[in-house]
Amino acid sequence: MTSNCLSVQGVSKRFSAQKAVDDVSFSLEPGERVALLGHNGAGKTTLFKIVLGFLRSDEGAISILGSGPGSAPARNVTAYLPEAVAFPPSLTGREVLSFYARLKGQRPAQALPLLDKVGLSDASGRRVGTYSKGMRQRLGLAQALIGKPRLVLLDEPTTGLDPISRQTVYELIGEIADQGATVLLSSHALTELEARTDRILIMSKGRLVADDALSKLREQAGLPIRMKIWTKPGAVQEVAAQLGGGRMNGRSVEFDCGLDDKIKALTTISALGSLVEDIDVHAPSLDDVYRHFSKNAQKET
Repeated sequence: MTSNCLSVQGVSKRFSAQKAVDDVSFSLEPGERVALLGHNGAGKTTLFKIVLGFLRSDEGAISILGSGPGSAPARNVTAYLPEAVAFPPSLTGREVLSFYARLKGQRPAQALPLLDKVGLSDASGRRVGTYSKGMRQRLGLAQALIGKPRLVLLDEPTTGLDPISRQTVYELIGEIADQGATVLLSSHALTELEARTDRILIMSKGRLVADDALSKLREQAGLPIRMKIWTKPGAVQEVAAQLGGGRMNGRSVEFDCGLDDKIKALTTISALGSLVEDIDVHAPSLDDVYRHFSKNAQKET
């Protein structure tokens, strides 16, 4: 029995003369929270549809816990939340969840507690047509989680949500991953993904151009770290001189250094003693890493 929840090997899909997915390979383990990033048209949605069995790949193979995409065993363990989720507006939230529970062979009583998890218990008796976009999105997440799926695909799951609702969604994603489910989510909200995913996949023009933990991708990109040193009053000039320059701004000095030079730089700053009041160390953000790999991929094509 395979240990991978999802295995994608050499998958390609062509529409007319354009390759939407180009020789993509990766494997996901149980319990992983993985972000799939890419510009519009990068191939993310097409790849989702192939994994779900909505499209057939031209080349390559996909396995979901040992079963092919679209097969009954794969459907039974896979959940999907599209970006533009829609439900019959005349049904209440409770009726929608009960309907999908029956479709998935579950008793409605087992599924209805999910309304509370996504913060919709108070609105469960209202017609979906009166829901905001964010409420419909949370209802979509609740229906996707019926039956405790093993593989969860989320396409822009926080679209239209307020900050508190976004936090609720990510807490729920963490909870289902802790229970052993694999979560693959696509999102353009890169900042909120940094501390909430275990691994990053980056696609560009149909190809997978990066696949690793964020810390490893930072190393591969070789992007600089930004150091910001807050000085005691009147010491900014002296600190800047001791550090060999840097951009001065009021009582702070800023400069960049490589990952390999971080410890050396911190040692030098520490030796300044009372001249320094505080230090901020800013590692390259996920936005920085994403831009790096996307630009390099575009240069190669």
